[in-house]
Amino acid sequence: MLKGFKDFLMRGNVVDLAVAVIIGAAFGGIVTALSKDFIGGIIGIIGGTPRFDSAKFTVNGSDVVYGSTITAAINFVIVAAVIYFVIVAPMKRLQERFVQPPADADTPIPSDEAVLLTEIRDLLRAQEQRP
Repeated sequence: MLKGFKDFLMRGNVVDLAVAVIIGAAFGGIVTALSKDFIGGIIGIIGGTPRFDSAKFTVNGSDVVYGSTITAAINFVIVAAVIYFVIVAPMKRLQERFVQPPADADTPIPSDEAVLLTEIRDLLRAQEQRP
């Protein structure tokens, strides 16, 4: 039982996932800082808010803070763009380059019914040819 657990942990998927989570957490800090300080600052220059994260408007004495939501959206777009351009697009190009489609990729796989009907047809032909 312990050997199975050890095999599961060392299979590679668990180790890769652990590394990805750790790297993702570290990368999240960088993206948050970039979004809040740099991009938020640029948008703050354009919008006139010196601290973009605290951008808000007031309705009936109640503050509606929208800056943190926009910052979170910017974080998401940055992370998605980096994941796509650094991981997804290069992996897709590598797969297209190195993974060859099977030779019979154009030949459709017959359904179970088609296989059964073919077998029945062949049996009937064999019976007809007997004297």
